[in-house]
Amino acid sequence: MNGAAQASAGFPPSLRLIAGLTLAFANFMVILDLTIANVSIPSIAGGLGVTLEQGAWVITSYAVAEAICVPLTGWIAGRFGSVQTFLFSMAGFGLFSLLCGLSVSIEMLVICRIGQGIFGAFLMPMSQTLLLRVFPPEQQNIAMGMWAMTLLLGPALGPIIGGWLTDNWSWHWIFLINVPIAVLAAFAGAVLLRRVETDRQVLPIDIIGLVLLVVWVGCLQIILDIGRNHDWFSDPLIVALAITSAIAFFIFVVWELTEDHPVVDLRVLRHRGLSISLAVLAIGFGAYFAGFVIIPQWQQAWLGYTATQAGFASSFTAIGGLLTAPIVVMLMARSDPRALVSAGIVWLAVIGLTRTFWTSDSGFWTLTLPQFFLGLGMTFFMLPIINLTLSTVNEDEVASAAGLQSFMRTIATAFATSVSLTYWGDTQRAARSDIVAVLEPGAAGGSISGLGFSPDAVLQMFSNMVEAEATTLSVIHIFWTTSAILLIAAALIWLAPRPKRSGSMSMGH
Repeated sequence: MNGAAQASAGFPPSLRLIAGLTLAFANFMVILDLTIANVSIPSIAGGLGVTLEQGAWVITSYAVAEAICVPLTGWIAGRFGSVQTFLFSMAGFGLFSLLCGLSVSIEMLVICRIGQGIFGAFLMPMSQTLLLRVFPPEQQNIAMGMWAMTLLLGPALGPIIGGWLTDNWSWHWIFLINVPIAVLAAFAGAVLLRRVETDRQVLPIDIIGLVLLVVWVGCLQIILDIGRNHDWFSDPLIVALAITSAIAFFIFVVWELTEDHPVVDLRVLRHRGLSISLAVLAIGFGAYFAGFVIIPQWQQAWLGYTATQAGFASSFTAIGGLLTAPIVVMLMARSDPRALVSAGIVWLAVIGLTRTFWTSDSGFWTLTLPQFFLGLGMTFFMLPIINLTLSTVNEDEVASAAGLQSFMRTIATAFATSVSLTYWGDTQRAARSDIVAVLEPGAAGGSISGLGFSPDAVLQMFSNMVEAEATTLSVIHIFWTTSAILLIAAALIWLAPRPKRSGSMSMGH
């Protein structure tokens, strides 16, 4: 009987479900906070007096901090114990949530979001590790099903919760709401989880690798966040950041491949199945998240939606995912996971293509139903790819593979946010130029002036019409691009070998 089985054997069955829900909800809160600010960016930007691009730092700072710190979880848990790490992380997450809600500047908010991301990084894998210790081996599929569903529900429910809080209270409450939840989860964890604490051990830590990781990821993210406003490589600052990131990345790869205790074990990438699966995960999830970021902002800025309405439209992804999740779990036991992943990604691409027929006059359900159908296919992509990344490595490498999986998914979120907003702005300017080049406002302007409008009012009217249509055309362009990217990912998964065993989805990091 292994350690996890022994721990679960000593856990009272009557309390097992409560403990499991506590752990699953902790992970849900972390995933939720990755997206809860999405529909609130316009309100945050307006309240703090910054641009939408600067407001998006609220998303990217959290995601980057989370991605960088996930690999440290194994060392932290070994040094202090899994339960202590979970409780400390929950307390830290609650504290920084409070500080986020009290922020009075974008600088303070970004710093506090980084703090949230750091502690959230430890909560994700710790919740999964402790679930495996709470539930016996014969019930671990149920436990991992609970955990995996938080990956789908968090991004889907985040916008509607964030939108409702923003419209009815203020954007501060999308962070303050975490405080009582964190207190309750920490209390429940302290009472219920002591009996499944792990042994402590002093483990070596790869300080050099960690510093290199922070430098190359941090510099790259800064480039993506501020590059457009600095005219990209025309600015010496961007050039310096790019050179620094490239050098740090090269040294990082060499160092991690030769270090005995690397912060990110790149040696597991020798398994073709893992490397291909991680690439597909990053590409597919990034392409999905690009639309997830753009749509609510477009709806609020140009279609007159409230934050609640935009969030409600996004929430339909969760409904679709809930309907197909049991079917996917059943199919995973008897089907080639590559086929499920490929079919799911193709489905996402098809839904993306249907969005290219949107116009600035499209009704609520025209924009919302594709979100529901997107959820139907999202589970076919996400659930098998999570399993596939872990089933292609040796048993003693599952923890390292799981850590890389979390890193790639989270960093793809940050990069997709920055790249999609930049691409949106660039295509919007190009579309505006194309419209202006063929526009003949003279005749129409004369007719409107004849109705009593001043020349300035007519000019403003045309300007607003051009901006609205250019923005819609740029959104359509994004979906053409992401659909093409998704089709590439759907084909790429077939380069991975068919796994010979089923992955357990356990995570040591």
